[in-house]
Amino acid sequence: MHISERARRMEPSATLAVVAKAKALKREGKPVISFGAGEPDFQSPASALEYAHTAMEKGQTHYTPASGIPELKEEVCNYYKSHFNLSYESNQVLIGAGAKPLLYEALGCTVDPGDEVLVFTPAWVSYVEQIRLFEGKAVLIDTSDTGFVPDLERVRKAITSKTRCMMINSPNNPTGAVYDEKTLKGLADLAIKHNIVIIYDEIYERLVYGEAKHHQILNLCPEAKDLTIIINGVSKAFAMTGWRIGYALGPAEIIAKMGSFQGHLTSNACSIAQWAALGALRGAEKDVQAMHGEFSKRRDLIISLLKDMPLISFQEPRGAFYVWIDVKNTLGKKHDNRTITDDGSFCTALLESKYVAGVAGVPGAAFMVPGNMRVSYSNSSEEIRDGMKRLKEFLEELK
Repeated sequence: MHISERARRMEPSATLAVVAKAKALKREGKPVISFGAGEPDFQSPASALEYAHTAMEKGQTHYTPASGIPELKEEVCNYYKSHFNLSYESNQVLIGAGAKPLLYEALGCTVDPGDEVLVFTPAWVSYVEQIRLFEGKAVLIDTSDTGFVPDLERVRKAITSKTRCMMINSPNNPTGAVYDEKTLKGLADLAIKHNIVIIYDEIYERLVYGEAKHHQILNLCPEAKDLTIIINGVSKAFAMTGWRIGYALGPAEIIAKMGSFQGHLTSNACSIAQWAALGALRGAEKDVQAMHGEFSKRRDLIISLLKDMPLISFQEPRGAFYVWIDVKNTLGKKHDNRTITDDGSFCTALLESKYVAGVAGVPGAAFMVPGNMRVSYSNSSEEIRDGMKRLKEFLEELK
Protein backbone atom coordinates (compact mmCIF):
# COMPACT_ATOMS: atom_id res chain seq x y z
CA MET A 1 0.00 0.00 0.00
CA HIS A 2 1.27 3.49 -0.84
CA ILE A 3 2.10 5.59 2.23
CA SER A 4 2.07 9.35 1.73
CA GLU A 5 5.21 11.39 2.33
CA ARG A 6 3.23 13.34 4.93
CA ALA A 7 2.62 10.17 6.92
CA ARG A 8 6.21 8.99 6.44
CA ARG A 9 7.53 12.22 7.95
CA MET A 10 5.28 12.04 10.99
CA GLU A 11 6.67 10.74 14.28
CA PRO A 12 4.35 9.01 16.77
CA SER A 13 3.56 10.76 20.04
CA ALA A 14 6.45 10.00 22.37
CA THR A 15 4.35 10.48 25.50
CA LEU A 16 1.68 8.07 24.30
CA ALA A 17 4.38 5.59 23.27
CA VAL A 18 5.97 5.68 26.73
CA VAL A 19 2.60 5.22 28.43
CA ALA A 20 1.72 2.31 26.12
CA LYS A 21 5.04 0.58 26.80
CA ALA A 22 4.67 1.02 30.55
CA LYS A 23 1.16 -0.43 30.44
CA ALA A 24 2.38 -3.39 28.37
CA LEU A 25 5.08 -4.15 30.94
CA LYS A 26 2.50 -3.91 33.72
CA ARG A 27 0.31 -6.44 31.89
CA GLU A 28 3.30 -8.77 31.91
CA GLY A 29 3.32 -8.51 35.69
CA LYS A 30 6.25 -6.13 36.03
CA PRO A 31 6.00 -3.50 38.80
CA VAL A 32 6.33 -0.45 36.58
CA ILE A 33 5.67 3.07 37.79
CA SER A 34 4.90 5.46 34.94
CA PHE A 35 5.65 9.16 35.12
CA GLY A 36 4.99 9.50 31.39
CA ALA A 37 1.43 10.73 31.08
CA GLY A 38 0.20 14.23 31.81
CA GLU A 39 -2.95 12.88 33.42
CA PRO A 40 -4.32 13.68 36.88
CA ASP A 41 -5.13 10.59 38.94
CA PHE A 42 -8.17 12.22 40.57
CA GLN A 43 -11.78 11.37 39.84
CA SER A 44 -13.69 13.79 37.62
CA PRO A 45 -15.77 16.26 39.68
CA ALA A 46 -19.17 15.18 40.98
CA SER A 47 -20.84 18.07 39.17
CA ALA A 48 -19.47 16.78 35.85
CA LEU A 49 -20.78 13.29 36.51
CA GLU A 50 -24.16 14.66 37.56
CA TYR A 51 -24.58 16.71 34.39
CA ALA A 52 -23.49 13.75 32.25
CA HIS A 53 -25.96 11.43 33.97
CA THR A 54 -28.79 13.92 33.54
CA ALA A 55 -27.92 14.39 29.87
CA MET A 56 -28.11 10.64 29.28
CA GLU A 57 -31.41 10.40 31.11
CA LYS A 58 -32.80 13.19 28.91
CA GLY A 59 -31.61 11.44 25.76
CA GLN A 60 -29.08 14.13 24.85
CA THR A 61 -27.03 11.54 23.01
CA HIS A 62 -27.32 12.83 19.45
CA TYR A 63 -25.44 15.24 17.23
CA THR A 64 -24.95 18.72 18.62
CA PRO A 65 -23.99 21.81 16.60
CA ALA A 66 -20.50 21.12 15.24
CA SER A 67 -19.12 24.09 17.17
CA GLY A 68 -20.55 22.93 20.52
CA ILE A 69 -23.74 23.21 22.58
CA PRO A 70 -24.76 26.84 23.22
CA GLU A 71 -24.87 26.36 26.99
CA LEU A 72 -21.22 25.29 27.15
CA LYS A 73 -20.06 28.05 24.82
CA GLU A 74 -21.83 30.61 27.00
CA GLU A 75 -20.27 29.14 30.14
CA VAL A 76 -16.79 29.36 28.59
CA CYS A 77 -17.50 33.05 27.95
CA ASN A 78 -18.58 33.43 31.59
CA TYR A 79 -15.40 31.69 32.77
CA TYR A 80 -13.13 34.03 30.81
CA LYS A 81 -15.09 37.05 32.02
CA SER A 82 -14.93 36.03 35.68
CA HIS A 83 -11.34 34.76 35.69
CA PHE A 84 -9.64 37.16 33.27
CA ASN A 85 -12.15 39.97 32.70
CA LEU A 86 -12.11 39.17 28.98
CA SER A 87 -15.31 39.58 27.01
CA TYR A 88 -16.19 37.01 24.36
CA GLU A 89 -19.45 36.14 22.60
CA SER A 90 -20.61 32.63 21.78
CA ASN A 91 -19.66 33.03 18.11
CA GLN A 92 -16.08 33.56 19.30
CA VAL A 93 -15.94 30.17 21.05
CA LEU A 94 -15.41 26.71 19.57
CA ILE A 95 -15.84 23.49 21.56
CA GLY A 96 -13.63 20.64 20.38
CA ALA A 97 -12.75 17.04 21.21
CA GLY A 98 -9.87 18.14 23.44
CA ALA A 99 -7.30 20.90 23.10
CA LYS A 100 -5.16 18.91 20.64
CA PRO A 101 -7.57 18.96 17.66
CA LEU A 102 -8.27 22.65 18.33
CA LEU A 103 -4.55 23.39 18.05
CA TYR A 104 -4.53 21.41 14.82
CA GLU A 105 -7.49 23.37 13.48
CA ALA A 106 -5.93 26.69 14.50
CA LEU A 107 -2.77 25.83 12.59
CA GLY A 108 -4.81 24.50 9.66
CA CYS A 109 -6.62 27.81 9.36
CA THR A 110 -3.52 30.02 9.62
CA VAL A 111 -0.57 28.14 8.08
CA ASP A 112 0.07 27.60 4.37
CA PRO A 113 2.87 25.42 2.93
CA GLY A 114 6.21 27.11 3.55
CA ASP A 115 4.93 29.37 6.33
CA GLU A 116 6.99 29.55 9.51
CA VAL A 117 5.75 29.02 13.06
CA LEU A 118 7.80 30.03 16.10
CA VAL A 119 8.05 27.26 18.71
CA PHE A 120 9.79 27.79 22.03
CA THR A 121 11.67 24.65 23.04
CA PRO A 122 11.49 22.47 25.06
CA ALA A 123 7.98 22.26 23.61
CA TRP A 124 5.03 19.89 23.75
CA VAL A 125 5.56 16.98 21.39
CA SER A 126 2.60 17.60 19.06
CA TYR A 127 3.32 21.22 18.08
CA VAL A 128 6.04 20.42 15.56
CA GLU A 129 4.27 17.40 14.10
CA GLN A 130 1.06 19.37 13.58
CA ILE A 131 2.97 22.17 11.85
CA ARG A 132 4.60 19.62 9.55
CA LEU A 133 1.23 18.11 8.68
CA PHE A 134 0.33 21.48 7.10
CA GLU A 135 3.74 21.64 5.38
CA GLY A 136 4.75 24.56 7.53
CA LYS A 137 8.19 25.04 9.03
CA ALA A 138 8.69 25.02 12.78
CA VAL A 139 11.30 27.59 13.77
CA LEU A 140 12.70 26.34 17.07
CA ILE A 141 13.87 28.88 19.62
CA ASP A 142 15.66 27.25 22.54
CA THR A 143 14.96 28.50 26.07
CA SER A 144 17.20 26.06 27.94
CA ASP A 145 19.74 28.73 28.88
CA THR A 146 17.19 31.48 29.65
CA GLY A 147 15.24 29.85 32.45
CA PHE A 148 12.88 28.14 29.96
CA VAL A 149 11.39 31.53 29.10
CA PRO A 150 11.88 32.96 25.58
CA ASP A 151 14.57 35.59 25.06
CA LEU A 152 12.86 38.44 23.19
CA GLU A 153 15.96 39.35 21.19
CA ARG A 154 16.25 35.77 19.90
CA VAL A 155 12.58 35.84 18.98
CA ARG A 156 13.01 39.14 17.16
CA LYS A 157 15.91 37.76 15.11
CA ALA A 158 13.93 34.61 14.22
CA ILE A 159 11.03 36.53 12.64
CA THR A 160 10.98 36.64 8.84
CA SER A 161 8.49 37.63 6.16
CA LYS A 162 7.25 34.01 6.29
CA THR A 163 6.47 34.00 10.02
CA ARG A 164 2.73 33.42 10.47
CA CYS A 165 2.27 32.13 14.03
CA MET A 166 3.90 31.75 17.39
CA MET A 167 2.97 28.96 19.80
CA ILE A 168 2.98 30.15 23.42
CA ASN A 169 2.45 27.59 26.17
CA SER A 170 2.40 28.87 29.75
CA PRO A 171 2.44 27.22 32.23
CA ASN A 172 4.71 25.12 30.10
CA ASN A 173 4.77 21.47 29.20
CA PRO A 174 7.38 19.97 29.66
CA THR A 175 9.37 22.39 31.85
CA GLY A 176 6.78 23.72 34.30
CA ALA A 177 7.97 27.27 33.54
CA VAL A 178 5.52 30.15 33.93
CA TYR A 179 6.15 33.08 31.59
CA ASP A 180 6.54 36.48 33.23
CA GLU A 181 4.63 39.64 32.35
CA LYS A 182 7.51 41.32 30.53
CA THR A 183 8.10 38.33 28.27
CA LEU A 184 4.44 37.87 27.39
CA LYS A 185 3.96 41.57 26.72
CA GLY A 186 7.08 41.56 24.56
CA LEU A 187 5.88 38.57 22.55
CA ALA A 188 2.49 40.20 22.02
CA ASP A 189 4.13 43.45 20.88
CA LEU A 190 6.23 41.53 18.34
CA ALA A 191 3.12 39.74 17.10
CA ILE A 192 1.34 43.06 16.55
CA LYS A 193 4.34 44.65 14.83
CA HIS A 194 4.77 41.74 12.39
CA ASN A 195 1.12 40.65 12.09
CA ILE A 196 1.79 37.23 13.64
CA VAL A 197 -1.00 35.02 14.98
CA ILE A 198 -0.59 34.05 18.63
CA ILE A 199 -1.79 30.57 19.53
CA TYR A 200 -1.94 30.84 23.31
CA ASP A 201 -2.09 27.39 24.91
CA GLU A 202 -3.02 27.88 28.58
CA ILE A 203 -4.39 24.43 29.33
CA TYR A 204 -2.46 24.45 32.66
CA GLU A 205 -3.54 27.97 33.69
CA ARG A 206 -5.08 26.82 37.00
CA LEU A 207 -1.94 24.89 37.99
CA VAL A 208 0.63 27.38 39.29
CA TYR A 209 2.37 27.15 42.65
CA GLY A 210 4.02 29.21 45.35
CA GLU A 211 4.42 32.85 44.39
CA ALA A 212 4.06 32.13 40.66
CA LYS A 213 1.16 33.74 38.83
CA HIS A 214 -0.36 32.83 35.49
CA HIS A 215 -0.81 35.84 33.22
CA GLN A 216 -3.39 35.96 30.46
CA ILE A 217 -1.57 37.53 27.53
CA LEU A 218 -4.56 39.69 26.55
CA ASN A 219 -4.68 41.24 30.01
CA LEU A 220 -1.13 42.43 29.37
CA CYS A 221 -1.68 43.46 25.76
CA PRO A 222 -5.37 43.91 24.87
CA GLU A 223 -4.35 45.23 21.45
CA ALA A 224 -3.37 41.69 20.44
CA LYS A 225 -6.90 40.32 20.78
CA ASP A 226 -7.57 40.28 17.03
CA LEU A 227 -4.42 38.19 16.53
CA THR A 228 -4.86 35.74 19.41
CA ILE A 229 -6.41 32.28 19.53
CA ILE A 230 -6.73 30.99 23.10
CA ILE A 231 -6.69 27.23 23.67
CA ASN A 232 -7.92 25.74 26.95
CA GLY A 233 -10.07 22.88 28.24
CA VAL A 234 -11.18 20.80 31.20
CA SER A 235 -8.65 17.97 30.92
CA LYS A 236 -5.95 19.04 33.34
CA ALA A 237 -7.36 21.28 36.09
CA PHE A 238 -10.68 19.41 36.22
CA ALA A 239 -9.21 15.87 35.90
CA MET A 240 -11.32 15.17 32.81
CA THR A 241 -8.75 13.91 30.31
CA GLY A 242 -10.88 11.05 29.00
CA TRP A 243 -13.93 13.24 28.37
CA ARG A 244 -11.98 14.99 25.58
CA ILE A 245 -13.34 18.53 25.81
CA GLY A 246 -11.32 21.61 24.91
CA TYR A 247 -12.30 25.10 23.84
CA ALA A 248 -10.85 27.83 21.65
CA LEU A 249 -11.60 31.53 21.88
CA GLY A 250 -10.69 34.12 19.28
CA PRO A 251 -11.90 36.52 16.61
CA ALA A 252 -15.24 35.42 15.16
CA GLU A 253 -13.84 35.04 11.63
CA ILE A 254 -11.08 32.59 12.56
CA ILE A 255 -13.31 30.69 15.00
CA ALA A 256 -15.87 30.24 12.20
CA LYS A 257 -13.15 28.88 9.89
CA MET A 258 -11.92 26.53 12.60
CA GLY A 259 -15.52 25.42 13.11
CA SER A 260 -15.85 24.61 9.41
CA PHE A 261 -12.56 22.71 9.58
CA GLN A 262 -13.86 20.77 12.58
CA GLY A 263 -17.12 20.04 10.78
CA HIS A 264 -15.14 18.08 8.20
CA LEU A 265 -12.73 16.56 10.72
CA THR A 266 -14.57 15.36 13.84
CA SER A 267 -17.94 17.11 13.72
CA ASN A 268 -19.11 17.84 17.26
CA ALA A 269 -17.33 16.72 20.39
CA CYS A 270 -19.14 13.99 22.36
CA SER A 271 -22.54 15.33 23.43
CA ILE A 272 -22.45 13.79 26.91
CA ALA A 273 -18.91 15.03 27.49
CA GLN A 274 -19.97 18.56 26.59
CA TRP A 275 -22.68 18.48 29.24
CA ALA A 276 -20.17 17.06 31.73
CA ALA A 277 -17.80 19.95 30.95
CA LEU A 278 -20.64 22.39 31.54
CA GLY A 279 -21.24 20.82 34.95
CA ALA A 280 -17.54 21.13 35.77
CA LEU A 281 -17.33 24.79 34.82
CA ARG A 282 -20.49 25.58 36.79
CA GLY A 283 -19.96 23.54 39.91
CA ALA A 284 -16.43 22.19 40.40
CA GLU A 285 -14.46 25.18 41.68
CA LYS A 286 -13.92 23.58 45.11
CA ASP A 287 -12.72 20.37 43.41
CA VAL A 288 -10.23 22.34 41.31
CA GLN A 289 -8.88 24.09 44.40
CA ALA A 290 -8.57 20.80 46.29
CA MET A 291 -6.70 19.15 43.39
CA HIS A 292 -4.44 22.17 43.07
CA GLY A 293 -3.54 21.86 46.75
CA GLU A 294 -2.63 18.21 46.29
CA PHE A 295 -0.56 18.93 43.16
CA SER A 296 1.31 21.59 45.12
CA LYS A 297 2.18 19.04 47.82
CA ARG A 298 3.28 16.51 45.19
CA ARG A 299 5.45 19.13 43.54
CA ASP A 300 7.18 19.89 46.82
CA LEU A 301 7.62 16.16 47.47
CA ILE A 302 9.19 15.28 44.13
CA ILE A 303 11.49 18.32 44.26
CA SER A 304 12.73 17.34 47.73
CA LEU A 305 13.46 13.79 46.54
CA LEU A 306 15.19 14.84 43.30
CA LYS A 307 17.51 17.24 45.14
CA ASP A 308 19.14 14.27 46.83
CA MET A 309 20.10 12.44 43.63
CA PRO A 310 23.48 12.22 41.87
CA LEU A 311 24.26 13.05 38.21
CA ILE A 312 21.08 15.01 37.47
CA SER A 313 19.98 18.63 37.70
CA PHE A 314 16.70 20.46 37.27
CA GLN A 315 14.99 23.81 37.61
CA GLU A 316 12.11 23.87 40.06
CA PRO A 317 8.82 23.91 38.14
CA ARG A 318 6.40 26.74 38.92
CA GLY A 319 3.37 25.38 37.06
CA ALA A 320 1.72 22.40 35.31
CA PHE A 321 2.75 19.04 36.84
CA TYR A 322 6.09 18.14 35.26
CA VAL A 323 9.77 18.27 36.17
CA TRP A 324 12.33 18.68 33.38
CA ILE A 325 15.48 16.77 34.39
CA ASP A 326 18.93 17.18 32.82
CA VAL A 327 20.53 13.71 32.46
CA LYS A 328 23.59 14.66 30.37
CA ASN A 329 25.98 13.66 33.18
CA THR A 330 24.80 10.04 32.83
CA LEU A 331 25.89 9.77 29.19
CA GLY A 332 28.68 7.25 28.67
CA LYS A 333 27.92 5.41 31.91
CA LYS A 334 26.62 1.84 32.11
CA HIS A 335 23.81 -0.02 33.86
CA ASP A 336 23.12 -3.76 33.46
CA ASN A 337 25.83 -3.72 30.76
CA ARG A 338 23.80 -1.10 28.86
CA THR A 339 25.68 2.03 27.85
CA ILE A 340 23.76 5.27 28.24
CA THR A 341 24.33 7.05 24.91
CA ASP A 342 21.49 9.58 24.95
CA ASP A 343 18.29 10.49 26.75
CA GLY A 344 16.39 7.78 24.87
CA SER A 345 18.72 5.01 26.03
CA PHE A 346 18.63 6.47 29.56
CA CYS A 347 14.83 6.21 29.64
CA THR A 348 14.90 2.73 28.13
CA ALA A 349 17.40 1.47 30.69
CA LEU A 350 15.45 3.11 33.52
CA LEU A 351 12.26 1.38 32.40
CA GLU A 352 13.67 -2.04 31.50
CA SER A 353 16.28 -2.51 34.24
CA LYS A 354 16.16 -6.01 35.71
CA TYR A 355 16.84 -4.83 39.23
CA VAL A 356 15.88 -1.48 40.70
CA ALA A 357 14.11 0.59 38.09
CA GLY A 358 10.91 -0.04 36.14
CA VAL A 359 10.30 3.70 35.97
CA ALA A 360 8.86 5.37 32.86
CA GLY A 361 9.78 8.91 31.85
CA VAL A 362 9.73 10.68 28.48
CA PRO A 363 13.01 11.41 26.66
CA GLY A 364 13.82 15.09 26.18
CA ALA A 365 14.43 14.60 22.46
CA ALA A 366 10.66 14.22 22.07
CA PHE A 367 10.36 17.84 23.21
CA MET A 368 13.11 18.94 20.79
CA VAL A 369 15.84 19.25 23.46
CA PRO A 370 17.88 16.02 23.88
CA GLY A 371 19.81 15.18 27.01
CA ASN A 372 16.82 15.55 29.32
CA MET A 373 13.84 13.61 30.67
CA ARG A 374 10.36 14.74 31.61
CA VAL A 375 8.62 13.19 34.60
CA SER A 376 5.08 13.94 35.66
CA TYR A 377 4.04 14.34 39.29
CA SER A 378 0.36 13.76 38.58
CA ASN A 379 0.83 10.39 40.29
CA SER A 380 -0.08 9.65 43.90
CA SER A 381 2.39 10.60 46.63
CA GLU A 382 3.01 6.91 47.29
CA GLU A 383 4.00 6.30 43.66
CA ILE A 384 6.17 9.41 43.65
CA ARG A 385 8.10 8.20 46.71
CA ASP A 386 8.52 4.69 45.31
CA GLY A 387 9.40 5.86 41.80
CA MET A 388 11.94 8.44 42.98
CA LYS A 389 13.52 5.83 45.28
CA ARG A 390 13.98 3.58 42.25
CA LEU A 391 15.37 6.46 40.15
CA LYS A 392 17.92 7.31 42.86
CA GLU A 393 19.03 3.67 43.12
CA PHE A 394 19.35 3.49 39.33
CA LEU A 395 21.52 6.61 39.24
CA GLU A 396 23.71 5.35 42.09
CA GLU A 397 24.36 2.10 40.21
CA LEU A 398 25.56 3.79 37.02
CA LYS A 399 29.26 3.11 36.43
